[in-house]
Amino acid sequence: MESWRAELVRERAEGRARYVVAALRIVAGLAFVLTSIGKFTDRAGYTALFESFGLPGSSALVLLVGLVELVGGVLLVLGLGTRLAALALAGNMVGAIATAGVAVGGPIHLGLAPTLLVIMLVLLWAGPGAGSLDARLLVVRPGRTLGA
Repeated sequence: MESWRAELVRERAEGRARYVVAALRIVAGLAFVLTSIGKFTDRAGYTALFESFGLPGSSALVLLVGLVELVGGVLLVLGLGTRLAALALAGNMVGAIATAGVAVGGPIHLGLAPTLLVIMLVLLWAGPGAGSLDARLLVVRPGRTLGA
């Protein structure tokens, strides 16, 4: 049980690369928070857009996507549960590319969304980077288990 928790916070980036990963994490997190706002302030518009993609339960789906982007974005900025947030947000970006990317295209759906997907994949592999709450709350040292 401890090994999966250790893997969630393990960092693969070393040295200055940890700061690059952290910068990617924070910028992407802010982008997700900013994109989530529209799902709450223009819910009717996003519901109509989601319906045009043929998505069932579009009104509820807009709220779900908005919550995933908002909560996931905040978690990324904090560096808390980074890999889990990155996994959820990567799935969100796959959905965005498969729906809006195909139907609408443009720089947001075929530029920003794929870029954010790549960053989420980097975070899944590399971990949270420097200055994360993951590292502060769950310190993993060689030869020790979490909480020891």
